[in-house]
Amino acid sequence: MESNEKIIREAYRLAEGNILDGDGFLALFTEDGSFNDMSTSQTFRGEQIPQVIAGLARSFPDVHRELLAVHAFGDVVAVELRIQGTHLGGFPTPAGEIPPTGNRIDVPAADLWYLRDGKIERFNCYNLMSVWLDQIGVHPDFKAAVEAGGAAAATA
Repeated sequence: MESNEKIIREAYRLAEGNILDGDGFLALFTEDGSFNDMSTSQTFRGEQIPQVIAGLARSFPDVHRELLAVHAFGDVVAVELRIQGTHLGGFPTPAGEIPPTGNRIDVPAADLWYLRDGKIERFNCYNLMSVWLDQIGVHPDFKAAVEAGGAAAATA
């Protein structure tokens, strides 16, 4: 049986933009395994899992994950990393797609992988979405938020 760290390193390799092997990535998961994007509170299972990595590669075809630290603790593998790439495809949001900007991203992230019998049971991906959006040119509208908060307080 392969070490849990080796399995996780293989998952990252298969998700690289220049490789992108969704079937191979999915094969590393248990049948009931989940991929949890903690920044958006979304959970993906089964055939949705390879669609997530393919979707990211559509927005950032050169997506790369620079692994800064990998720590295996039994059936848990913790990874500190940076998600990097160039925004060359539309970036989907609940309000619509953000057109490509050509901007580079370098987003701090941490992943927690939980394994069972040599397979990934749960993958929790924590990335700094605020940094990600800022780097592709989406900046918060603080003034509108303050004004909305003031209007809400005045009617309360």
